[in-house]
Amino acid sequence: MNEMELKYGCNPHQKPARIYREAGALPISVLNGRPGYINLLDAFNGWQLVTELKEASGLPAAASFKHVSPAGASVGLPLDDTLRRIYHVEGYVLTPLASAYARARGADRMSSFGDFISLSDVCDKETAALIAREVSDGIIAPGYDEEALTILKGKRKGGYTVIEVDPAYRPQDLERKTVFGVEFEQGRNDVKLDTGLFADIPTANKTIPESSRRDLLIALITLKYTQSNSVCYVKDGQAIGIGAGQQSRIHCTRLAGDKADRWYLRQHPQVLALPFKPGLGRPDRDNVTDVYVSGDVKELFAGDRWKLYFTERPVELDADAREAWLAGLKNVALGSDAFFPFEDNIRRAYASGVRYIAQPGGSIRDKEVIEACDSCGVAMVFTKTRLFHH
Repeated sequence: MNEMELKYGCNPHQKPARIYREAGALPISVLNGRPGYINLLDAFNGWQLVTELKEASGLPAAASFKHVSPAGASVGLPLDDTLRRIYHVEGYVLTPLASAYARARGADRMSSFGDFISLSDVCDKETAALIAREVSDGIIAPGYDEEALTILKGKRKGGYTVIEVDPAYRPQDLERKTVFGVEFEQGRNDVKLDTGLFADIPTANKTIPESSRRDLLIALITLKYTQSNSVCYVKDGQAIGIGAGQQSRIHCTRLAGDKADRWYLRQHPQVLALPFKPGLGRPDRDNVTDVYVSGDVKELFAGDRWKLYFTERPVELDADAREAWLAGLKNVALGSDAFFPFEDNIRRAYASGVRYIAQPGGSIRDKEVIEACDSCGVAMVFTKTRLFHH
């Protein structure tokens, strides 16, 4: 089959809609459901991302996509008890692939709500069991165990989209798209991202541990499939903050840094002890937790509104407690898809635990950026490789 009709395009009024190949069969099979235009954009970007993550790390990988940018991406490292708790996977058997998915979905659960999932490996029943509980539009993987497929087909009253991709498929070297009736053509972004990019370290601190080199690679690979401008914070094999599609790089850095801060604040003992009402659903718990750790709780605690969520009024996490806890967030790796034009990015990133940075370099203010890194003790590499994605 070299063509698939879609219900509509980006919006319901955009008809007709389809995907097709001029030569050769489509590289996917729809095993269940009916994917939409945006679903497939997410699926194809996500599949490329997890394939490259696995190739770079040797570990199973997962990504959670929303509107053609990842909300989360990770490789399959074990989870400690705290992460199991904040990712809502206590008591579940976690294979390496299930761990990758739990991390990709769990880091920014607000953004991952209603996502499209990408897996690097054949989906096993353990991973499917986690997916079955979450609000999600669909999944793409190179295959599915029989039990996993049965579980996934039961989601959304049988309408959950399940796509199998041919792992041997390789796209053409040229990419084309039409915008405003004009044809665009470019070479596919097939740049290989590996530690060979880390040879140029212009900062005084030139020590980057192996685990942080891995995290820098994860950040860069994630950025390769994130709408630009974009910045990605990574710790322990998973993205903990992604700032995508911003016009200003400092806004990318702030957005991703704020997400990384909230990820870490969710692990605060006071947050873990929040007295949620029995039976309160995970999405509501996630939403309320996000508001609580943000520090902007006026609406949450207005009148008796807190009674909708808690059995008793929780003590607020004040600014001093937040600052003290965030001081423990360290050794975060950061990737940027283009150079930092000002040193303010370094100082904002440092405030969210960044100690290792990979960016292309090439700004007329590189010297100021290097000096900012040196003043903070940050090790930074110049990759000389821009990763814009549009």
